[in-house]
Amino acid sequence: MFESLVTDRCVLRPFRKEDVPALVKHANDRLVWLQLTDRFPHPYTELDAQQWLAHVQRADPLTHFAIEVSGEACGGIGLEPKVDVHAGSAEIGYWLGQAVWGHGIATAAVRALTDFAFERRTWRRLFAGVYASNPASMRVLEKVGYRREGFLRHAVIKDGKILDQVVFGLTQEDWRPR
Repeated sequence: MFESLVTDRCVLRPFRKEDVPALVKHANDRLVWLQLTDRFPHPYTELDAQQWLAHVQRADPLTHFAIEVSGEACGGIGLEPKVDVHAGSAEIGYWLGQAVWGHGIATAAVRALTDFAFERRTWRRLFAGVYASNPASMRVLEKVGYRREGFLRHAVIKDGKILDQVVFGLTQEDWRPR
């Protein structure tokens, strides 16, 4: 059973029912939403948080975790395992509330989950798609060792705007635990 991953900047742990108010506080932010898929709702309500918790708590194995800083869930990180010919790969995704941006928390969280994924799971490849308008997220992935694998022109429509997307990947053979 997964307990938690502790880093020098944050803790990755299972989401809990008590996280609902903190999730609403940090997730109900247009600037956060603009960097995520439309599966992440905006505005983000208490009902959205409750539905998310019900969804992730049913997962087996656990693949989505709260990012906790100073005792509060201020973001989330997870892996979406792929199937069929893409089995063995998982997409990593993460978000943080604006209050904790710029403190190395996302980098610590991505590093911890990447290490966990390659050490304890059978995945051979992790990847992430980042909107080209989000250089901070690209830096997070590069710091952890992900490589830029592709640039997808006009790949996304977000908030009525057509955006480019940058794909980053890391294979188990290129991964170096820290």
